[in-house]
Amino acid sequence: MAALYEGYTLCGLVSDKTLSTSGIRGLEEERDSDHVIVTDTTRSVTLYKVSDQKPLSSWTVKQGQTLTSPAVYNPHTKEYVAVSDNKVIRVWKEEDIVLDKTFKATVSGDVWKVHCAREGEAVVLFRRGAVRLLDSLLAAPQQPIEEVLAEEEAIRWSTSIVAKTQQFVIFITEQKGEHFLYLQRLNPNSLQRYRLEGEEPNLSPLSFSASCKDEYICLIHLFPNGHVYQSVISVRGPAADEKACALPLPRSLVLNLPVGEGLLEAASAVILDDCHIAVVGAPHPSAGAGKDYLCIWNTNFQTLQAGIEMAGKIYRQLWSYSNRLFIPHGKSLSVIPFSCPKSSLASALGKLRKAKTEESKPPVCVPSWSNILHGENAQPPKLVETRKMRSTRKTQSALTTEQVLELVKTIPVEEVQREVEGLLSRHDLQDLQPFLGQLALTLVSRSLADPAFYTSSSLAQLVRTRCLCHSVCPDLVSLALERKDYFLCQLCLQFFPDIPEAITCACLKAFIGLSDVDAEKLNLEPDSVSFMEAIVSKHCDQVGLQNGFSPTSFEDSSDAIGAQMRKQDKNAPSSLEQICPVGVQKGALINEVVQMAYSDTFLLPHLKDLSSQHVVLFLQYLQFLYLQYSQDNFAQMHTFRSPSLNQVVDWVCMLLDAHFTVLVMTPEAKGLLLNLHNFVESQVKLFYELGKIEGSLQELDKMKVKKDDGQYSIEVIELF
Repeated sequence: MAALYEGYTLCGLVSDKTLSTSGIRGLEEERDSDHVIVTDTTRSVTLYKVSDQKPLSSWTVKQGQTLTSPAVYNPHTKEYVAVSDNKVIRVWKEEDIVLDKTFKATVSGDVWKVHCAREGEAVVLFRRGAVRLLDSLLAAPQQPIEEVLAEEEAIRWSTSIVAKTQQFVIFITEQKGEHFLYLQRLNPNSLQRYRLEGEEPNLSPLSFSASCKDEYICLIHLFPNGHVYQSVISVRGPAADEKACALPLPRSLVLNLPVGEGLLEAASAVILDDCHIAVVGAPHPSAGAGKDYLCIWNTNFQTLQAGIEMAGKIYRQLWSYSNRLFIPHGKSLSVIPFSCPKSSLASALGKLRKAKTEESKPPVCVPSWSNILHGENAQPPKLVETRKMRSTRKTQSALTTEQVLELVKTIPVEEVQREVEGLLSRHDLQDLQPFLGQLALTLVSRSLADPAFYTSSSLAQLVRTRCLCHSVCPDLVSLALERKDYFLCQLCLQFFPDIPEAITCACLKAFIGLSDVDAEKLNLEPDSVSFMEAIVSKHCDQVGLQNGFSPTSFEDSSDAIGAQMRKQDKNAPSSLEQICPVGVQKGALINEVVQMAYSDTFLLPHLKDLSSQHVVLFLQYLQFLYLQYSQDNFAQMHTFRSPSLNQVVDWVCMLLDAHFTVLVMTPEAKGLLLNLHNFVESQVKLFYELGKIEGSLQELDKMKVKKDDGQYSIEVIELF
């Protein structure tokens, strides 16, 4: 069956004062499935990395100008294209900063949208129905633009599709309550016009979505009464231009959504695959009217596959890219991953048989010594029951999930552990995913209500299944901090992708405040501890440093304040000795926090709650990591459970932003700030030298004459 997974927020929305629109004009996929560009309804275009939930770049037009077409990404030229004030086409690259200084061209007609299919060329669709290739239009921006549409006809929706090496521009228009579909072929250039069947009583479609399969284009349109129709159009080119007479476009009812007594107002539907569509803004069949849901429906069997309630206002906008749904609702733009396995009647009814597992294999035959010594005449070997077979046999008579859920509310800790272990030993763990969240909630609620009850091992086992997240069990991390179960905290930080910034800072405060003596008694993840043991080892070479910082450059610094500080602190241990300010176990816990995803806006207020002593200690540890990462042999001991250099630098910046005034006034922090200042200077010097090398290489590349060197050659370039 299709499934919707735990979603997350990509960005906030700045809606208009009337709250009639989301504030987003369009959302397009960029270079790959992890990058999207969002265009707002006013002046800005923002590039986001979806997995990090962070903006990478943003561009804005001048005050008084307005973006009238969503920005698109052209993968062939690696450029962005947008339209401002209906007639100004703007083209820029990612490294451009000021949008007004980039290329722009004013055309002679009002533009509706710019489309750029993944395997096609960028095309411009004008408001009066004309279509031009972007390159040919920019070559002659003031070329005359013909009017294809009638006087009272206006475009309502459009898209571009590549099918069978042909590129199509599809747009739907409305004229006096009637809707028409235009199919524009680019090569050869031809246009077909179809008339869409109406819906009684004079209802206009709420949304359209199109996809291509083989030689056919599939179009679905959703009406306010909940009817979802499908029309199929052949991609085979017509003999002549058929725009003069509108051909009737047949349709078939593929879905009848439950709408209650009223009509849908802000619903939208998109095609996911051949037999699944996603619908937002329609009520759930079992929830009744008044609530908006995101649902995945199977159109082959008319079944609801998955559903999630969407909080806040729905704006009739829904995008689908690379198994992710992008939905503006309320005050946020949410990303919800989904999966749509191959459709069958068994899967639609939820009765699809699982693939045969190891438990269904024949029993293992263990040969005996008699058989080996005496050959085939010996007795046949006995069938030996394996451990997995015994586990399967036991679970066949085990309690149901509902019985286990009621049982753990009253039984002792030891029995809870046995029940959880028995439950997790079942082979159908994925089928138990919803129940595992309920089980964790029950155990956490009982632990909060009863101070004498706490099942650390059971909760850790549930976290390791990767079926939980912070949204499913929001009190789990707080409970672990309250019970000082730092091992469970570490597991949650590793496996939960949606921990809020407030909880992250609470964990950081608890970890830093933990004494090294108490930390050494903890039993933590071996991988994280082994990384700390390796990085604090005295066998590490402390001489050859990279990233622009070395003892020589540090000692040769001409900073007068630095010389004075070194003179005062001759007897103090130098930072270059690289003594770790925290213990191994404590450092392993802090590393988990450093690797957490966060938003600067939400993290800064919580970081200010740290005391000056904790901030100084944390900065000293981050400085220690920076020095260790600068060593030649660091790459050999880098492991999975270790923060990256970028994460270390980001946290340094966040701490300085949150506590700069306090640090300047703290005597213990002066030497630390001086060292960090020297690190920055050395990095600037390094990148300055790299810039000079880059310029030299570019000049050499320009001077190089292309010649045929044969099948094998060695070329040496000397830089003076």
